[in-house]
Amino acid sequence: MTHDEHARRSVEMLRGILDLDSSDARTTEDIFTGVSHPMPTGRIYGGQVLGQSIIAAERTMPDGRVPHSMHGYFLRAGDASQGLTFAVDRIHDGRSFSTRRAQAYQNGVPIFSMIASFQDENPGIDHAEPMPEGIPSPEDLAPDEELSDGIHPLSKRMLIDRPVDMRHVEGPLFGQAGAEKSAHQAVWMRLRAPFPDDPALHRAALAYLSDMSIQESILRAHGLSWNVPGLKVASLDHAMWWHRPGRVDDWLLYVQESPNARGGRGLATGRIYDRSGALVASVAQEITIRVPEA
Repeated sequence: MTHDEHARRSVEMLRGILDLDSSDARTTEDIFTGVSHPMPTGRIYGGQVLGQSIIAAERTMPDGRVPHSMHGYFLRAGDASQGLTFAVDRIHDGRSFSTRRAQAYQNGVPIFSMIASFQDENPGIDHAEPMPEGIPSPEDLAPDEELSDGIHPLSKRMLIDRPVDMRHVEGPLFGQAGAEKSAHQAVWMRLRAPFPDDPALHRAALAYLSDMSIQESILRAHGLSWNVPGLKVASLDHAMWWHRPGRVDDWLLYVQESPNARGGRGLATGRIYDRSGALVASVAQEITIRVPEA
């Protein structure tokens, strides 16, 4: 299989994950089902559930009303060898805004719970934090998988198989974190192949991407890398705000920082810009992090 064929196959996999099936069963909720993609750890990747949940909620919207925010909690680890069921509650439909609750289930128990708000497109005041200056272009950076020598073969396979081309400005955290301890990092990212023009798919795929690497500003603040023996990291919650349209098959810059860590938890925030410098989305996530004693 050529590199281009492999890229198209991985992106088509993501497209299939976001293509939920709806149920004809008569219930008080809108029911959808979806599949999972394999993970070396056996645990569902959180971004998958984020993207699927926003797709499920948006399927219940009238035309023209799009998500502007979501707030979700990861309740249990999901099994990547199984599919999921999504139940959507139509909480409120107003003149300009709608609210939906979406819960993802496996084996009859919820693994993720989200509330999302949707709005009609309206004119209004407009400002945004500018993109940081002095960031190298993605063409000047090597793809992460080219810098992954020496990592576990399963981890390297995950990098190669994922549908995303990611390029860390400060270098990836697969090996050593480096001497500098900084609670900041920046990552260029895009899908490896063209994606359909449907804006709903790009919004959901952006949610999928938003869970990648955001935890690393917490690790960098303490000089940690992913290969620290005994390190345990798990996402607790995830919030996202969509500000402006953006395409996930064009380069996006994910600027991240960690303002706080305490009590076995770390908070990370991020801003996602398109290549022109427009602020596309903002993200916040808290994780639980356990670092073995030296």
